[in-house]
Amino acid sequence: MDFLWTDFLGTAVWMWLSFLALVIFLLALDLGVLHKKSAEIGIRESFLLSAFYMSLGLAFGGWVWWQSGQQAGIEYLTGFVVEKSLAMDNIFVIAMIFGYFAIPRAYQHRVLLWGILGVIVLRGIMIAAGASIVENYHWVLYLFAAFLIVTGIKMLLTADKEYDVSGNPVLRFLRRHLPVTEKLEGHHFFVRREDLMSGRMRTYVTPLFLALVMVELADLVFAVDSIPAVFAITTDPFIVYTSNIFAILGLRALYFALSALIHRFAYLKYALSVVLIFIGAKIFVADMLGLAKIPPLVSLGVTVGILAAGILGSLWATRNEGKNGTRALEQK
Repeated sequence: MDFLWTDFLGTAVWMWLSFLALVIFLLALDLGVLHKKSAEIGIRESFLLSAFYMSLGLAFGGWVWWQSGQQAGIEYLTGFVVEKSLAMDNIFVIAMIFGYFAIPRAYQHRVLLWGILGVIVLRGIMIAAGASIVENYHWVLYLFAAFLIVTGIKMLLTADKEYDVSGNPVLRFLRRHLPVTEKLEGHHFFVRREDLMSGRMRTYVTPLFLALVMVELADLVFAVDSIPAVFAITTDPFIVYTSNIFAILGLRALYFALSALIHRFAYLKYALSVVLIFIGAKIFVADMLGLAKIPPLVSLGVTVGILAAGILGSLWATRNEGKNGTRALEQK
């Protein structure tokens, strides 16, 4: 059993296995027990699940702090806050995808759950590759920083534009090359039916599958932003991956809790833009000041401050709309 104490990507194997075991348990509980059947998740349940995953993510940060020290703990919490905030931005896109395909709320959880499974694998591959590159070519961090600054500025300039689902080239490609049913077939991603032209049985994809592909694609796009953001905070693969996954695990619950209140977060994208610019710029500022890096506690404080200002400012600016939203939630 000595291998459990050997290092894998800079962290003991037993810590990796403990994290993966916890994730598998949570997914099994969600898929096999809590939501075994397709059903609409209520607002109250969504808030409770979201609070549970948020608490679990923060508790894991406390465990990292206890096991690896104060700096690792603060870096995890900073990464978790950034990832959770970017996940909230992802909710805007997911809501538009579900609206475009007219996916009922009862089936949305199924799409999001399978989407999470894809995220765990995809981000694991991306983070492992990124860690290897950064370890061998440290200057790549400066490319990540520059990319974050450019992305933040671009997001700032386009914050008021909506995501165009119908114009996505991947969706157009799938519609041209795959047989797609005209309407949903329950909770199924694929169905077998007779081809009217040939008379043979053929496998068709459903709009639910197209929605899944678009959700996965949206996460891939967000991962391109979020992973460099966390690498700009820490180069520890364990902290990068665990903060990513814990932020994403609660995405389903967070989506159902906030999807009806998206219009209230008018300034969130602007705040996220500033956060990305700050995270990228602090690497260059640290070099100018002759520091190895900006102190983690400073990074955490500034990040939380910017996001809090964006969220509170949004809620204040849309406070009158909140009354209508509260009535809608009460009806549900």
